[in-house]
Amino acid sequence: MHEGGKLETTLKHPILSKEDLSKVYTPGVAKVCQAIAEDQEKAYQLTTKKNTVAVISDGTAVLGLGDIGPKAAMPVMEGKAALFKQFAGVDAVPICLDTKNTEEIIAIVKALAPTFGGINLEDIASPRCFVIEERLRAELDIPVFHDDQHGTAIVVLAGLLNALKVCEKNIREVKIVINGVGAAGISISKMLLQAGAVNLIGVDRKGAINRSAAYENQHWSEFAEYTNPHNEQGPLSEVIKGADVFIGVSAPNVLKVDDLRNMAKDPIVFAMANPTPEIDPLLAAPYVKVMATGRSDYPNQINNVLCFPGIFRGALDCEATDINDAMKLAAAEAISSVIDPSELSETYIIPDAFDSRVVERIRLAVAKAAVDSGVARKNSLVDIK
Repeated sequence: MHEGGKLETTLKHPILSKEDLSKVYTPGVAKVCQAIAEDQEKAYQLTTKKNTVAVISDGTAVLGLGDIGPKAAMPVMEGKAALFKQFAGVDAVPICLDTKNTEEIIAIVKALAPTFGGINLEDIASPRCFVIEERLRAELDIPVFHDDQHGTAIVVLAGLLNALKVCEKNIREVKIVINGVGAAGISISKMLLQAGAVNLIGVDRKGAINRSAAYENQHWSEFAEYTNPHNEQGPLSEVIKGADVFIGVSAPNVLKVDDLRNMAKDPIVFAMANPTPEIDPLLAAPYVKVMATGRSDYPNQINNVLCFPGIFRGALDCEATDINDAMKLAAAEAISSVIDPSELSETYIIPDAFDSRVVERIRLAVAKAAVDSGVARKNSLVDIK
């Protein structure tokens, strides 16, 4: 499967004659170029821009492998591109950059942007990933989406909405502890707060992020201001007491059985460290109501492939200029809605990635949110096929 790579270029229209050649290339292509030169928006109609995204990485935070460099990151980016095509019909081009310089990455992506309808940032180390995405979103007129942050957050919210239904709990009333305050943890926190969560605490190796401490990391200082309303302090074993929800985007085996015993009744545990979760699901089973992991060999897999194909499909179909918070929330709710409430159970809170309803639900919800929030070039759902 990997020999020679996973992708190739194919033609929509075969070139079988001189007439075909003259239309595809010179001289016939000149008219197409002139049309776009006169109206730049026609690039969406007359080129691959309308259905193509770039999957861009610097290879500094690849899966569980870390900083392995651009060449070694290519198989992951190829795989991502393959998933875009398989699940949503989106053409994607893997691009791995041989630089770790923030300004250089921003400049390169901006220079490449006219070719693409969207940019998927992938496996870029924190905190550089925050700056790169923020700048590119502000300076480009196409969607820029860091999947490690937002894709994870969207699928977590989708799963949590259904898990809370199973446990008959309200997101506004539960205590949520997020272990791991990197790119994914911060993005998950923001998504859950936007969805109505109130009592949310982030925990790192040194304990709960709180307003009594000083942090060199600017993102942690900001995080402390909008989380942990009771300013709880101490290690995970302390702040998890009475928690209804544990979300782990951290390290293997950091969650203990005693921690589960100290959680509230019917606890929800999303242990998403890969390949080894924060606690073994079999060990946790007697103590939790709903368990989810990032692995495919256990029920309730939290997998970004549930999100990124559909969210880009919707963004491309309405020719969006951004993927904003409204679109992300719409995507999470769409994923959640695939499972009928009557079907929900402790082992079925998240749909299968191969469920054909997932991409279509997300696509329509995201396009509608884009239109409603004013970031769609096509400003009517009637125009969106």
